[in-house]
Amino acid sequence: MLSRRRMLKFLSLYGAGIISNGFKLPVFFIEKMLSRKIPSTGEELPVVGLGTWQTFDIDTSEAERKILKEVLTLMVKKGGKVIDSSPMYGSSEEVVGDLTNETGNQDYFFYATKVWTTGKEQGIKQMNESFRKMKREKIDLMQIHNLVDWQTHLKTLREWKDKGKIRYIGITHYTESAYKNLEKIMKKEKPEFVQFNYSIDSRDAEKRLFPAAKDLGIAVLINRPFGGGNLFSKVKGKELPVWTKDFDVNSWGQFFLKFILANDSVTCVIPGTSKPNHLVNNMMAGYEKLPDKSEREKMAELFK
Repeated sequence: MLSRRRMLKFLSLYGAGIISNGFKLPVFFIEKMLSRKIPSTGEELPVVGLGTWQTFDIDTSEAERKILKEVLTLMVKKGGKVIDSSPMYGSSEEVVGDLTNETGNQDYFFYATKVWTTGKEQGIKQMNESFRKMKREKIDLMQIHNLVDWQTHLKTLREWKDKGKIRYIGITHYTESAYKNLEKIMKKEKPEFVQFNYSIDSRDAEKRLFPAAKDLGIAVLINRPFGGGNLFSKVKGKELPVWTKDFDVNSWGQFFLKFILANDSVTCVIPGTSKPNHLVNNMMAGYEKLPDKSEREKMAELFK
């Protein structure tokens, strides 16, 4: 289904004779997902990734795994790359490792996981298990989950980065109560990534975390973009306004994700899903136009 903007673009080119009757429309409209640079290196990441909390914590059921393989295959087709996991997420790391290998796309993704324990040796043991489960010799991003024993793990992560075992170092949390500590660590230690919660009804990060990330050159991953699913319950049964088509919104999910991505300090948002149709819907939020500042505030007022 073409957005209004894409259809108008096509009709204008067709009318000008730039596109002939024999041109195949689907080929013409293949576009790439928007991407943003990791400030510390300039490496570009597509702006919509995939979280695995709960959604990839499954058993050995072949039926469930078949669906998740489709999710990962569609993610590649739609241009997403970042997969975020954690030892806290049950079997998610192992499922990610198995299925990315089974689909033959294991070297395509940007793998992010976390250390979530106390003590140096326990941290090393847990991270080595993550490598084994995800079937990786190198992890793209290793993060300290919820700041647990962060001083201890940060030393290990720096050693591992120097040895080439990991590419980037990050810190994470998921509640506003942790923002003060996140900001303090960002300013003191300057990790390459920070991950925190942010959504249309949870905007405290705009006050200090986003400005700090921009000033310090830190990439930002966003978790809980749908407020743990609560946002959908608030708009259930409500129609999207016609004006949201001006920036290519076709669902409430895209509405919420485009609101986040309109903040240019966001490097990548990582909504979780285990459903192929939801995956495609989420990925499409990274395509085409994003709302400008005035449109973004209009979105916030609508939600209120």
